[in-house]
Amino acid sequence: MHSYPLLELLAVGFVLALFFGFLAQKIGLSPIVGYLLAGFLAGPNFPWFPFVADAHYAAELSEAGVILLMFGVGLHFNMNDLLSVKGVAVPGAIAQSATATVLGTLAAWSFGFSTGAGLVLGMGLAVASTVVLLRVLSDNNVLDTIHGHVAVGWLIVEDIFTVLILVLLPSIAAAINTQAGVGAVDMLIALGLALVKLAAMWVLILVVGGKIVPWLLTHVAKTRSQELFTLTVLVVAFATAVGAAAAFGASMALGAFLGGMVVGKSSVSHQAGADLLPLKDAFSVLFFVSVGMLFDPSFIARHPGMVIVCFLIVIIAKPLVAMLVVSLLGYSVHTALTVATGLAQVGEFSFILAQAAEKLELIPTEVYSILVICCMGSIVLNPSLVKKVPVIEGYLKKHPRLWHALSWRADHKAMKGNQAEEAILSAEEEDAGRALVVGYGPSGRQVAQALSDQGLVPVVIDMNVDTVNDLTSKGSHAVFGDSSKTDVLRAAGVEKARYLIVTIPDVSTTTATVATAMGMNPNLRVLVRARFLSDKSLLCSLGVSAIAFEEEEVAKTLANLVLNDLEGAPGGTCEMPSEPAA
Repeated sequence: MHSYPLLELLAVGFVLALFFGFLAQKIGLSPIVGYLLAGFLAGPNFPWFPFVADAHYAAELSEAGVILLMFGVGLHFNMNDLLSVKGVAVPGAIAQSATATVLGTLAAWSFGFSTGAGLVLGMGLAVASTVVLLRVLSDNNVLDTIHGHVAVGWLIVEDIFTVLILVLLPSIAAAINTQAGVGAVDMLIALGLALVKLAAMWVLILVVGGKIVPWLLTHVAKTRSQELFTLTVLVVAFATAVGAAAAFGASMALGAFLGGMVVGKSSVSHQAGADLLPLKDAFSVLFFVSVGMLFDPSFIARHPGMVIVCFLIVIIAKPLVAMLVVSLLGYSVHTALTVATGLAQVGEFSFILAQAAEKLELIPTEVYSILVICCMGSIVLNPSLVKKVPVIEGYLKKHPRLWHALSWRADHKAMKGNQAEEAILSAEEEDAGRALVVGYGPSGRQVAQALSDQGLVPVVIDMNVDTVNDLTSKGSHAVFGDSSKTDVLRAAGVEKARYLIVTIPDVSTTTATVATAMGMNPNLRVLVRARFLSDKSLLCSLGVSAIAFEEEEVAKTLANLVLNDLEGAPGGTCEMPSEPAA
């Protein structure tokens, strides 16, 4: 009988993942828990199951999932979003990585491991999982918020650090194994070469590829062949990922992310994302299955102390450092909690780092096993931690000292910015009427324009400092800060405002903003945006005047389009003007 290990892995892996993922969902857990359990059952450490999957094939397929996932993120990630959070992502990633590395090294020393093993263990504990972070941020609808942008930017910086470490690892290993000490010149040369390679890769993909790839996709799209278009997108995704690893020594995930940013510049990026979605979801499941296959429960029984200490570093020390850094840099408590909980896990790059160190005889196999167990445990716990952010925030608010310790810097930053850029309107503008607009995304921009067209004066409240600075430099009125804060609303002039329009769909932010604003000005007319009709009773009870429901508006728009089309009404939104007669 012929053996087809790859096909067997796909068949059995998907069946087990479906069954246990569905079961986990039904009992209130994340499906990720079910996928990990499926991998454990199909792996070599559960001999009672009749099928043992090939771990090599599983690892290869999971890497494809990472590539597709990061490519998808790059599609929708604006370079300005990354640059806007560099002030918190870079120092935050440095502080958190340094803390985890130091604590991991101390833990390794205390349990009898070498310095090299301790350094690798600490660096491995510092790196979070790309797949897990993006999944939990997306599941909680915060991926496209300022909280999500900070977390993703932080993770990208961590990925770049990991690439640099992988480049330097051979020099470090040679020095440690020969006990000759690390040569400063050799280290600087290796680091310089790594930075040059990363810069060259960045330029080649974003600049050169940024001209070629959109042109190629547009011409392929004109053929109207769905197969060719999808194939072109896959070629870009995997070519940039593998090319980045082979030519520049970078991670495939980073290469795929840059490739996605290139495709995102084209006019067909939305279709590219839609074509990749089924493949991305399927292969990300295989990533979790492959991680589950590495789990060896007997190792916990043999080394319980080491496992517990390292796990505490991941779920307590790392989040605390992240919270402190984000808070001290002036971001809200909600952003600090989102970043802290989202990064409280260990990811796939830790395995790559451990494998490279093991080949260089820098670590024993125990270090690899510890990283696997911490990875599995933190991945199981992480979705629940992120979901508890509102609960944790509520707990902190009930303890004023804790809340003030975390929020004072954000409040001070908001007040300082408002003193410099306070929304002071002229007498003529005040007579025309002040309207506060919370959020300046696509919806916020249209609302602000509509208000201006009607003679009202919009005052924008936004958490993006660059957006606020850009608006004020153009003569518009804008205030930086959290719209639920009294000082921020006062700086925007809520007591003098006629309208408050909340354009962001997050119901928790909306309710906090409306409650605070109505307490300061009960005569406000409040118009808000919400995703679900089920939020109506809560919002109306706060005094909201009108609500734009995404569910309802989409249904109405589609129904009107159908009726207009059936009646032969001209002027469809996508109709092109007819060619003039010759």
